[in-house]
Order: sequence, then structure tokens, then C-alpha cells
Amino acid sequence: MSTANAPPRRFSWQPPTASHDARPMRALLSLFATALLIVAWPTAARGAGLEPFVATYDAWYQGKQAGTATMRLQPQGAQWQVDLGIRGNRGFAGILGLNLEQDTVFDVVGTVYRPLRQSTTRKAAVFFNRKVEGVYDWANNVARWTGDLSKRRRDPVPLQPGDMSALLINLAVMRDAVPNAALQYRFVDGGRVRQYAYQAAAEPELVQVGDISYSALRVSRTNGGNDEMIIWVADGVPTPVRILQRENGEDAVDLRLVEYQGAP
Repeated sequence: MSTANAPPRRFSWQPPTASHDARPMRALLSLFATALLIVAWPTAARGAGLEPFVATYDAWYQGKQAGTATMRLQPQGAQWQVDLGIRGNRGFAGILGLNLEQDTVFDVVGTVYRPLRQSTTRKAAVFFNRKVEGVYDWANNVARWTGDLSKRRRDPVPLQPGDMSALLINLAVMRDAVPNAALQYRFVDGGRVRQYAYQAAAEPELVQVGDISYSALRVSRTNGGNDEMIIWVADGVPTPVRILQRENGEDAVDLRLVEYQGAP
């Protein structure tokens, strides 16, 4: 399908929502390396533990390389922090000078990733320079956001147990993905609340990413309407093998991992 006449979308790591900014370019994740490797999927459930890592990605848009990305997960004392930074340096992304930085500080309660603080910063030449910060107040079960967002999205958001930010939902999919699993999460981020439903495939499939082949489990969002997110999870890899964002039936964004390693 041709996308030559499609308007450019900007990068974002937010899971797709019907009320997201018009035709946003959402960032997605994919492992990319240089040697042939096949990783087998285990019959047992994946562990719930977190593994610190630093990952570097190439960002692709409509089949063309558009920039680079870095994702990091590391402990902060008794808490954790997950960060994603994307820099557009080719094509329309390079012209816009697009930069996106997101982070979430969280703790772990049982097996639940509980967000504590969240921020998103977008910079793009003269077009926009926006920063949004949020605090999840679990003592009072309310979250609030400040910064460059609408008045409505600054209103307090009542919290429920299990609520997560966009970045934490991706970590949770990695933790929970097993064959035939039906996964449900409540997205609370940037003053918005959405329900996200994912369905895991019955069995893994062979996924070719660069020079590496993985036996990976496909996990697809089932309630995104025209916005589709597909995540491939391989055992032994701390980040998704691939995450593909599709909009209106067309591929939008692929982030492909160049390399990853354990964080110091």
C-alpha cells in the first residue's frame, strides 16, 4: 500500500488512542543485531522480575530510516526508572528537528509496576517545544499533570490499582506475554485514561530482525480501532523483539534495536 501522499506523523511512545493528537507518529520498538540467532520460546511463564538494560534503536517510518532511539531501565534505590529518547535526523523528522524524551519513575508492589512520576518533553525546531509532568499520588489515589497541555487534561485523574503509564504498559506486556494470554491494562498518562486489551498468539513465530531470527510471540492490541499495535516478545530478551505501529491499515513506525546490554 502506498503511503507517498500520507501526511507526516510525529514520534510518540503513547499507546494509540482515539483522542490522541491528529495522525501522530508513534514510536515502536524492534530488536536489531548482526549475527544469526534463534531464541526458543519456553513453555513456562516468563518471570516477573526486572532486568536493567540500555538499548539503542534505529527508528524507521514508512520503510525509511528516520532517526535513532535509546531506551533505558535502571534501578533508583528502592524504585526504578524507565526512559525513552527519540531523535529524528532524516527526512521530515530531520527537517523538524524532532526530539522526544519520556520517563517514568515507578516502584514494584507485588508484581504490579506502580508509576510515581512521569514526564514527556517534545522539541521540534520552531514548531513546538512542550513539556508535561505528572505525579501519581497513591496516598490519595489521584494523579495530576502540569505543563503544556489543555486545561481539561490538567484535571485530577482518580487512580485505580494497576494503573500504568505508557512506558510501563510496554514493560508489563513483556512480563505477561504467554501463548493465548488475554491481557488487560488501564492506561493513565498525560491526563488521559484508556483501557487497553491485548491478545497473545497461540504459538510463537519466526521473526527476522536484521541478521537475527527470533522465535517470538506476537501480542496484538485488539481494541485500538484503526490504530494497531503489535509486539513480538522473545524469551531471554529484556525488550520486545519488535513493536509495529499501524494506522488505517498501513505501517507507520518501526523502532529496530541495534544493540542492548545490561545497565551498570
